[in-house]
Amino acid sequence: MHNTNQVRPYRIDIPQAQLDDLRDRLARVRWAQELPGVGWDYGVPVAYVKELVEYWRTGYDWRAWEAKLNQYPQFTTTIDGQNIHFLQVRSPEPNVLPLLLTHGWPGSIAEFLDVIGPLTNPTAHGGDPAAAFELVIPSLPGYAFSGPTTQRGWDTHRVATAWAALMRRLGYGQYGAAGNDWGTDVSLEVGRVAPESVVGVHVTQIFSLPAGEPGELEGMAEDELAAMEDLKWVGEHIGAYDQLPGVLLLWGRMSRTFHGP
Repeated sequence: MHNTNQVRPYRIDIPQAQLDDLRDRLARVRWAQELPGVGWDYGVPVAYVKELVEYWRTGYDWRAWEAKLNQYPQFTTTIDGQNIHFLQVRSPEPNVLPLLLTHGWPGSIAEFLDVIGPLTNPTAHGGDPAAAFELVIPSLPGYAFSGPTTQRGWDTHRVATAWAALMRRLGYGQYGAAGNDWGTDVSLEVGRVAPESVVGVHVTQIFSLPAGEPGELEGMAEDELAAMEDLKWVGEHIGAYDQLPGVLLLWGRMSRTFHGP
């Protein structure tokens, strides 16, 4: 019987046939027509997308990145019915604090490749050996090799609960948590679901948006108000990806209202 508590060694090895198939499909893209002279007003220009596709077809070296990722010990395990992939990188320093790193959207564990060395072996990077950590870097459910997901409901609380279970499974009694983007929310939630184990949380991106309450922005400095205007501009001009689900939901409700179920 399959032991769902087992931690299994993992190595990335994408079949060459899949890479060849991707290049073949990229070579056969059917390009959409666009209005003349619109630039970026109607989305990403076709010419720019063509450059990206050509890069992915002929310039990007997946095998080089595969080898780079495979430099680090990787594992998979099953938690809450979900396959979870993670790196576990130990430090040459003794008795170091484990640190759980969580990436964001639309990202991956590759976000942390440049900090693995300085965090696990600071001496080799001109740092203080006392600042060394042992790293656990999981792929969020549904991302990269932690997938595919087979259930709905993988919100930040459920991911954080899975991360706490992962750290217990690896034998860590106490550890820190850090992250960026969605990794921010997940890391903060890990601190809430496992307060007896998490000694501290560090995040590099805080989501704090206006609630729209009267007088909410009173007393803010000019540079802070300017930042709020920048945030408003982002929401109005390049935040469509964040608005689309709500628009589709509203459209669906209106359709049922006018046309029936």
